[in-house]
Amino acid sequence: MTLILNPLRERTLLWLLALTQFTVIMDFMVMMPLGPQIMHAFAITPAAFATAVSAYSLCSGLSGLFAATYIDRFDRRRLLQVTYALFALSNLACALATNFHLLLAARAFAGLTGGILGSIVMAIVSDVIPVARRGAATGVIMTAFSIAAIAGVPAGIVLGAHFGWSAPFMLLVVLSAVIWIAASRVVPSLTEHVDRETPISEILPRLWQLLSLPRHLKAFTLTFTMMTAHMLVIPFISPMLVANHGVAPEKLSWLYMAGGASTFVTSRAVGRLADRYGKRRIFRVMALLSIVPVLFVTHLPTLPFVALVAFFAVFMIALSGRMVPMQALITTIPEPARRGAFLSANNAVQALGMSIGAWVGGLLLTSGANGTLEGFGHNGWLASVFTVAAVAWVSQVRGAGDETTSPGGQAPGAAQARPVQP
Repeated sequence: MTLILNPLRERTLLWLLALTQFTVIMDFMVMMPLGPQIMHAFAITPAAFATAVSAYSLCSGLSGLFAATYIDRFDRRRLLQVTYALFALSNLACALATNFHLLLAARAFAGLTGGILGSIVMAIVSDVIPVARRGAATGVIMTAFSIAAIAGVPAGIVLGAHFGWSAPFMLLVVLSAVIWIAASRVVPSLTEHVDRETPISEILPRLWQLLSLPRHLKAFTLTFTMMTAHMLVIPFISPMLVANHGVAPEKLSWLYMAGGASTFVTSRAVGRLADRYGKRRIFRVMALLSIVPVLFVTHLPTLPFVALVAFFAVFMIALSGRMVPMQALITTIPEPARRGAFLSANNAVQALGMSIGAWVGGLLLTSGANGTLEGFGHNGWLASVFTVAAVAWVSQVRGAGDETTSPGGQAPGAAQARPVQP
């Protein structure tokens, strides 16, 4: 059952959820440019720093899978408030860490909360926004990455340079507190999905049923394939630009800003196209188009820095363009009663794909003369194979409803919407 919000409150809710996602994404992204400072502050090796980064992804995936056992048993607003408060505390713990072991524990805790928040945000969107407009709504949520790239990461770099590595995490604590207060006023109480009848003893069997349902498995396969394709390439672009093309590390923020600024507009445009022409069709088009910039960046010739900035904008448009319709499609897979659990499990699969993609991508690279990275082209070709496989597979992904709308604008078989209580 979908709640009806007035247009102003709906837009306010979507942007508030996008800002929530922004803090989660910034929390993950800002660690990489802070690497040299953190390694110096705690006298650790690059391998130890990589452990702190991977701890976030691993715990995010585990928490997403565990959340599938309880996320549909609570009011969405209440669960958002509790989890987001814990997320803010995890960043405070990061900022106050006095040794590497405390930092590692704080990053793991941040991953546990961040993995759940992504599921809650998409569950709220799915509960409030009808299928016919969910692509555009997903586009708004996806602008969180753009905002993080435009403002979050550059701000973190500047704060870290002037006030120390802990300053970006203190900023996240302040932002999270402001957003938490706003969410308590804007996010409606959502309880129609709440399962009060399933006894605790049946939760794990129900989770296995959720994970093994054929239509869910097909959706998980699509998510895993695309995230693996993503992470075969994205983590290694910055090291490649620095090592192979002599780009100064401080200039990398311009690439993030260009990519973020471009996708800020295009994510919503692609979402509207997905609503109008079909989520699968737009996914196929954008995924196939994305192969060109992926192969170009993994076989990158020597270019002026200005050209690199312009290309990075195109690159990010292409990659975010394939994710928006896929995420919108994923929200149509489960029935409302299991939507939160499904999205939590899907987040876990997403984290698994990210981890494996980054791991395999690292295995394909070797160190060349003068510290250059060799073999990046292999990453591009393998990522393209995974992308083509996803394009072929997406026709198998079918949900509880149908994304084709009736003349009245409601998906066939969809439940009647009811007004939200003030």
